[in-house]
Amino acid sequence: MNLPLPPVLVVDDEKNMRRSLETVLSDEGYSARLVESAEEAMECLAREEFFMVITDARLGGMSGYDLLKKLHGQKPDLPVLMLTAYATTKLGVEAIKAGAVDYLSKPFAPEELLHAVARCAERYRLLRENAALRSRADQAFSIEQIVGESARMRELRKLIQTVAQTDARVLILGESGTGKELVAGALHALSQRKDQNYVRINCAAIPETLLESELFGHERGAFTGAVRQKSGRVEEANGGTIFLDEIADMSKPLQAKLLRFLEDGSFTRVGGTQELRVNVRLLAATNRDIAAAIKEGQFREDLYHRLNVVQMNLPPLREREEDVVVLATHFLKLFQTSMNKNVRAISRAARQKLLAHHWPGNIRELRNAIERALILEKTGELQPSSLPDFQVEARLQRGQALQVSPDESLIDALARIERELITEALDQSNASLSRAAERLRVTRHALRYRMQRLNMVSDTAPLE
Repeated sequence: MNLPLPPVLVVDDEKNMRRSLETVLSDEGYSARLVESAEEAMECLAREEFFMVITDARLGGMSGYDLLKKLHGQKPDLPVLMLTAYATTKLGVEAIKAGAVDYLSKPFAPEELLHAVARCAERYRLLRENAALRSRADQAFSIEQIVGESARMRELRKLIQTVAQTDARVLILGESGTGKELVAGALHALSQRKDQNYVRINCAAIPETLLESELFGHERGAFTGAVRQKSGRVEEANGGTIFLDEIADMSKPLQAKLLRFLEDGSFTRVGGTQELRVNVRLLAATNRDIAAAIKEGQFREDLYHRLNVVQMNLPPLREREEDVVVLATHFLKLFQTSMNKNVRAISRAARQKLLAHHWPGNIRELRNAIERALILEKTGELQPSSLPDFQVEARLQRGQALQVSPDESLIDALARIERELITEALDQSNASLSRAAERLRVTRHALRYRMQRLNMVSDTAPLE
C-alpha cells in the first residue's frame, strides 16, 4: 500500500538554508513547507499534517529545543530532526533526550539528511498502514454475505460486482434491516480501494452539533471542549471509501457542506479557514422515503442528484419469501458453530411459521429469531416452539393500515395476508389444524388445501 506522504515542515531563520533544504528534499520527491520561526511552525502544525519536522536548534524567539519539547508533549508521534551549527556532544544528547530522532551538525552531506528523512517517511507509512489494518480488523465484508436466491437478489449481486469496480457514488435505499451496510461493505471490498481505509458513519447516531466535526474535523478552540486539532473521518478515509448511513437524518446546513465536498473533495475543518482536499469514494444509505423527504423540504434535491449516480434498492424480506428459509438456514449454520450446538436443520413446522411471518424487522429480525431459537432448542431440529411467537410484531402489523408495496401485485398481497391469518390461527391453536380450521370457519380439508397452495405444508407430510 503506497500511501501519499504529507509535507516536511522545515524551520530555520536563515532563508538560504531553508531554500537549500527545500531543493534537497524536492529532488528526492518530498514536498516541504518552509517557516522561519518556531511560533510560525506551531501555527502550521495546528492546521496541517506533516510526516516530520526539520528544525534548526537556534532560532529567533522560541528555540529549536523549546519547539522540540512542545512537540514531544503535544505530538509525541511526530519525528523531529535537529540541525545546528554549534554541535557539541552535550547538545546532541540533550536533543535526543528531548525526543529528537536524529541530530545533524552543519555543514552536513545531503545524503545524511535524506537518510534520516527516508527513515521517518517509512515510519509514517508503517504507522498509517497499521492504523488502516486495525480499522479493517473487524470487517469481513464480501458479496457472499449477501444471501438469497430470489431473482432480485441475484440481480443485486450482479449490479454490485459491476459498480464496485468504478468510483461512482452509490445511494442504497431500503427498509431498516434489509442489509444496506452489507451492500456498502461489499462495494468497498470489491473495489480498487479495498486495501485502503473503509470508514463508516451513522448520521442518525451522532448529535447534529457534533456530526460536522466528526465528518470534517475541527481546529483547536473551534468550540467548547475543542482543546486540540482533530482530523475528520473524511481525512481518515483519504484514498479509500466513506459510507454515510442514514444520510436523510443529516441537517440541512450540513447537507450544504456535504454538497460542496462532493464537488471536488474539498472541505474546511470546523473553526478553520484553510481549504483541505481528499480523494474518497462516497457511499450513502437511508431507510427513509427519500422522495417524500425532498418534497417535505427535509432533504436537498441537488444533494440527492449528486449522490444518486447509481441507486440500489434493497427489497424487504416479505417481498422475497423464497429467501426466508435460505437465510434462516444460513444463520442456523452460522450460530451453530459459534454456540457449539448440534441442531442440524429447521423442522417443517418451524419453516411454516417462518414463512408466514411478515418480518417487519427484515433480515435483522430473522437473524435474531434464529439466534434466540438456537439458544433454546434442545433437539436436533429447530422446532416452532423455540421461535418467537411474534405477538408484538403481529399487533404492530394489525395496528397499521393494509398496504401493498409498489412491487407487489394484488394476488401476492392477498396471498401474504391469507398466509398471515392462517399462521395466527395455528399459533392460537397450538398448531392444531382442526382447531385452526374452526377459528377460521372453514373445513379442515379446505384449510389444508389453502396451506398447500401457499407452500405452507408439503403435499405428502401430514399435519395434525
